[in-house]
Parts: sequence; structure tokens; C-alpha cells
Amino acid sequence: MGILNPRLVHQIFRGIWVALIIAGIAYAFYYVIPLIYPFIFGWILALMLNPIVNFFQFKLKFPRWLAVSFSMLLFLAAMVTAITLLVANIVVELGSLADTLQLQINRWVEQFNVFINSTAFQDWIEKINEFFENNPKYQETVNNNLSSTAGSIADVSKLIINYVFNTLKSLLTSLPNIATITIIIMLATFFISKDWYQLIQRYKGIFSELIVKTTQLIRNDLQKALFGYMRAQLILVSLTALVVIIGLLVLRVDYAITIGLLTGLADLMPYLGTGAVMVPWILYVFFAQGNLVLGIGLSVLYGVIVIARQIMEPKVLASSVGLDPLATLIAMFVGLKLFGLLGLIVGPVSLILISAFYRARIFHDIASYIKKGSAPPD
Repeated sequence: MGILNPRLVHQIFRGIWVALIIAGIAYAFYYVIPLIYPFIFGWILALMLNPIVNFFQFKLKFPRWLAVSFSMLLFLAAMVTAITLLVANIVVELGSLADTLQLQINRWVEQFNVFINSTAFQDWIEKINEFFENNPKYQETVNNNLSSTAGSIADVSKLIINYVFNTLKSLLTSLPNIATITIIIMLATFFISKDWYQLIQRYKGIFSELIVKTTQLIRNDLQKALFGYMRAQLILVSLTALVVIIGLLVLRVDYAITIGLLTGLADLMPYLGTGAVMVPWILYVFFAQGNLVLGIGLSVLYGVIVIARQIMEPKVLASSVGLDPLATLIAMFVGLKLFGLLGLIVGPVSLILISAFYRARIFHDIASYIKKGSAPPD
């Protein structure tokens, strides 16, 4: 029996050691992130606000703490103003929409009553009664099926009602927790932003120059890619919503702003996208309302949305993120399968992280360590 090559044995042990370290880091992240995620959000927000803070500090000569405070106040004021305007407009349109739906329901009820009282329907009922009188076995079967269907409908209705109430209950009970987390994020943002450059210097003093340099490369890459991805999605959703709102205004459709915003949000859905809103609406307009003009207009609008999305998405993703559209689509699909709807964010973010590690030569250094026992020189 031959003796194993000592170099191969060392490579195997180094590979196992690297795998254990990676597994330990992943295990630690799995349990640590739920404990520190408010501070991660605080760091991200501080990173976003840092250019504004620097402007107030270095251009307008504000003290750092005042520049941070003023920047955060501007950010909160902008967010509150935007949300207030959107919510106010949506509430008004939803109120009008509720009235319109009530009128439509009343119209359907009237049409249903007219149909029930019509001669044709009464004749049809008489024929059914005659058939059941001559075939009592069929009557029993139909009654059982009707009872079973009614029970199923009742069960489904009960589940839906329970789900709605449980969701509302969870939302109401989580409001204090959400408020607490929001306060912690705001405080973390303030302290991190106020001591931003001191924290960077402390970090550089703790770790070696190689680690600091590699981390900076990864941070810069991630900052560009992550914010680029968020910007790309914001651009695409805003473009869809804007096209829908303009198209609906041209078609003189009521509640154009609300429908446009909802359609823009639906554009984030995989596979379906705007089709989840537009296709059922087009079919309803054509077959239920018989409005050919509006149906053709909505069809043209939907075609414009699809074409604009197909033209813009690769360019926006390529310019903002630097990722291949096919790789991004694969990452979204894998994330969706593994993590559900959250995977639509986790998948591309993971791809961005892997790409950043690759460009920072992390995988190259790991492979070199396993093969040679040391990282390659700078």
C-alpha cells in the first residue's frame, strides 16, 4: 500500500479547515444578524447620509453632530412628506373607488334579481324540478354535492376571515416593536454617522493593511452594486408607474394615480409583473363590460409597458449594477425557490456579494492557501 503524498494531505486538511471556518462564519451570521440587524440598517442609513453630512460639515462648517442631526431631520421630513402625500391621495381615491364598487355591486344585485324573476329562468327552474321529481336519485346526489360545496365555501371563507383578522392583530401588536426598532435604528444612525471617521480609523488600527485593503475593495464594490441595484429597481418601478399613470390619464380612467402606483409595485413580482394587474383588467373590460375602446387602449398600454421594460431593464441593470441580466434572473429564481418572495432580494444581493468577493480575489486567495499554504503576495 502506497504512502499518501504529504503535500496532498496538507491540502486536504487546509481545505477542511477553510470549510469549517466558512461554516462557522455562516452559522454565526445566522444567529448574530437577528440580534444586530437594527445596527446594520443604521450603518446603511449612515452610509447613505454621509455625503449630505459631509456637505454640511465641510462646506457649511457645521459641527459634525449638528450636520448629522440636520441631515437626519431632512431625511425624515422628506420621507414623512412623501408618504403623507401618497397616503392622502391613495385614501381619497380608495374612498371614491369604494363608492364606485358599492354602486357596481348594487347594479349587479339588481341585474341578478331581474334575471331570477325572468320568465326564462322560472321555466328553467320548473324543468329542473320536473327532472328531479322523475329522478329522485339524482336529486339526492346534487343535494349532497351542493351541501359539500357550501361547506367548502364556508370553510374557505372562515380561513380568509381568520387570516385577515390574524394579520391585522399581528400588525397592531407589532407596532410597539416596530416603533422601538425604528428608534434604535435612528439612534444607531446618529452615533455611527457622528463618529464615522473615528470608527474607520479604529478599524484600520485593529486589522492588518491587507485585510483593510481587501475590505475596502469589497465595501466599495458592494456599495456601488447594492445601491446600483436598488436604484435600478426604483428606476424600473417608477418608469412602469409613470407610464401607467400617463396612459390611464390619456384613457380618462378614474383613480389613475392609485392604479399606477399599485401596478408599479406589481412590477416587482416575478414572472407576472404588471400582467398580474393588467391582464385580468383587460379581460374584464373586454368580456364583462364590453368596452372595446378601453380594452384596446389598455392592451396597447400593456404592450408599451412590456416593451419599455424589456428595453430598459438590461441597460439599467448593466449600468447601475454591472451584473449580467441572465445571471441576475437566475439569482432571482434561485432566491425565490429557496426563500420565497424575500429571495427576490436575497438572490441578487448574494450574487452581488459573490461578485464583490471574486473581484477582490477572495476566492483566489483561499484557493492559493489550500494549494500552497499561504496567500499570494500583493
